[in-house]
Amino acid sequence: MQLLKVIFLSVLITALLVSCTPAAEPTKVEPRTLTVLGAASLTDSFTELGKLFESRNDGVTVIFNFAGSQQLAQQLGEGADADVFASASKKYMDAAIESKRVNADAVTTFVKNRLVVIFPIDNPAGLKELQDLAKTGIKLDLADKVVPVGQYSLDFLDKAVKDPGFDPQFKDNVIKNVVSYEDNVKTVLNKVTLGEADAGIVYVSDITPDAATKVSTIEIPDALNTIANYPIAPISDSNNPELAQAFVALVLSPDGQAVMAKYGFIPAIK
Repeated sequence: MQLLKVIFLSVLITALLVSCTPAAEPTKVEPRTLTVLGAASLTDSFTELGKLFESRNDGVTVIFNFAGSQQLAQQLGEGADADVFASASKKYMDAAIESKRVNADAVTTFVKNRLVVIFPIDNPAGLKELQDLAKTGIKLDLADKVVPVGQYSLDFLDKAVKDPGFDPQFKDNVIKNVVSYEDNVKTVLNKVTLGEADAGIVYVSDITPDAATKVSTIEIPDALNTIANYPIAPISDSNNPELAQAFVALVLSPDGQAVMAKYGFIPAIK
């Protein structure tokens, strides 16, 4: 009987001690911010990837700075804080390497892209083929040549004048029709969708589901097109090197490549 009382008291004391022990506080996650500089053509795809990255990394907020690759490379050269740089051209990634913001051996091509001609859905200029871009009176909007897509557009014109299907004056006549040169590809798309230009040249990836309701396209054949390579790299002096590498890894992963393909990019990772 005495043994039973001892056991009972022991159980009772244990229960009281447990009930009085304060519950362990949940582990606090330190908030962190990842800053990604991305070419303007990556706006939609990277925004989705940013949300995916945040969902997989508690306490992390991804902040994007989207602009022309030339502007981003300049910002890096001037010391802008950043963790990741994704360019629409090797030229401006090389500039980031030259300014010591990116290590050359950390650069990877993650997607490719190609050009397409766009025009408003109501087609006020009556465009039917590439040759129509040289018609007198066409209002054409292009990215500036310092922007990757702007240089690629000029490359298309240079190739076209060597093609027997185009007039030798094709490039000159097209250039005469340019009413504005923009500092990023999204501005070209916006001006055409708003009807401020009869046509423009953008990337295939810019034709999002929403844009497809506002513009029609004329394909540029492979022989005249330029396949743009997009390199990505963590910034060498990033304040969040592990996060930066993790974001790059996500972009290169099957999940990341699937998101890029969803937005019209050509996967570069097999």
